[in-house]
Amino acid sequence: MSNNLLVTILLSVLVYREATAATNRTFPDYFKFGIATASYQVEGAWNEDGKGENIWDHLCHTNPTFVDNGDNGDIACDSYHKYKEDVALLKDLGVDYYRFSLSWSRIIPLGLAGSPVNQAGIDYYKSLIQELGDNGIEPMVTIFHWDLPETLQEFGGFPNPELEEHFAYYARVVFENLGDSVTYWTTFNEPLQTCHQGYSTGTMAPGYKSSGLAEYKCAHTLIKAHAKAYHIYDEEFRPQQQGYVGIVADTTWFEPASDSDADQEAAERALQFNYGWYINAVVNGNYPAVMIERIDERSKQQGFETSRLPKFTEEEIEYIKGTHDYLAINAYTTVYAQAKEETDPTVVSYESDLNVDTFIDESWEQSASSWLRVVPWGLRNLLNWLSKTYNHPEIFVTENGVSDLGGLDDDRRINFYQEYLSNVLEAILDDGVNVTRYTAWSLMDNFEWARGYTEKFGMYSVNFDNPGRPRTPKASASYYAQVIASRCLVDTCE
Repeated sequence: MSNNLLVTILLSVLVYREATAATNRTFPDYFKFGIATASYQVEGAWNEDGKGENIWDHLCHTNPTFVDNGDNGDIACDSYHKYKEDVALLKDLGVDYYRFSLSWSRIIPLGLAGSPVNQAGIDYYKSLIQELGDNGIEPMVTIFHWDLPETLQEFGGFPNPELEEHFAYYARVVFENLGDSVTYWTTFNEPLQTCHQGYSTGTMAPGYKSSGLAEYKCAHTLIKAHAKAYHIYDEEFRPQQQGYVGIVADTTWFEPASDSDADQEAAERALQFNYGWYINAVVNGNYPAVMIERIDERSKQQGFETSRLPKFTEEEIEYIKGTHDYLAINAYTTVYAQAKEETDPTVVSYESDLNVDTFIDESWEQSASSWLRVVPWGLRNLLNWLSKTYNHPEIFVTENGVSDLGGLDDDRRINFYQEYLSNVLEAILDDGVNVTRYTAWSLMDNFEWARGYTEKFGMYSVNFDNPGRPRTPKASASYYAQVIASRCLVDTCE
């Protein structure tokens, strides 16, 4: 990317920094509202009806101190048994679609290509999809959301190139068995977290720490696995099923700390090392140029014979390029990005390869999650950046939400949705960004990974002390239902 184009993109998205009142305009008729969960976070039934062990089962059982309070997802929200009740909640909200994920180990207990399929797992998801259809709710299905079968992790997990074929087998099984009732698919949710937190920082399962090495191998396999699944659908299933396939990536919005060229370049580099790491590949066939150049050069300085960033062959670049029917973004928060002096070239790590300082404005509202500050204008800037960087694609917001510590009167969550959705609508109406879907996170309080049940993102409260796991609507559920029904964020719209 030329410096002139970089400056044009950044200056065009730097104009939205001030908080504004919620807009009184209405969402377009084509715009759809949804809400999301993920299998390990809500299903429970961790070893029932033939389900195999996944990496979160294994980690929680073998290292209970990894998760706050020793929590685990053995029962979670018990959605495996209470899915009809969950669909009734979705019906009350009035959502157009429900984004949920499949458990690989529930469908293929061993995870291995060619290994037996668990019919009980298939039947569970068929029943859930049928219940959604009977209530006029579209399923939006994520094939993988962080819960790799433990058997595959014992073979090395995603850094092992063999995972491409195992995932392809799994994806084909899913398309064959569920595809007649599903129009929208996502292959992977937040691969950045799968690879960076799973194999670099070790803060997510499987908990490995190999920064600047294993995470790049993980991403390489995962991107090729995505492309393989996309082509399987495109060639074998799309003619009959007429569906759409994408991948869900996430990023923080990196706001340049100043108008200096150095800070603007640092912000752009951070975006490319986060979102672009995966999406530049599926759009253009390869990693962002800035990643390739920096990691190649640093690897050379460190004495590696080849770059720590694996290379796609020319054939692979052509195969991966264009493997998306829409672009998706999970977005929550914002930081400022600032240039910094180059780090010691002998240090092998993702952070050193990136080499950007980040900081926050302490006046930004703090959620219950240490990483999540409430910065609504950051989402509008991010949507504009996506649109300009990737040639104005159709964009789905596939996760957006805020955490608290519990309670039914969650006015702060209502304010969050009102302000963030205002910025989505302004991006559509004022900036011409083609956003067509918005997905709130989350339907109900659930297992929040390493934070267990201490942080609450749901519109419905779940009593985890009660074996029945009763759900109770919060004030935000009523607000979101009102927004969906009226397509308006305030009491009266134009």
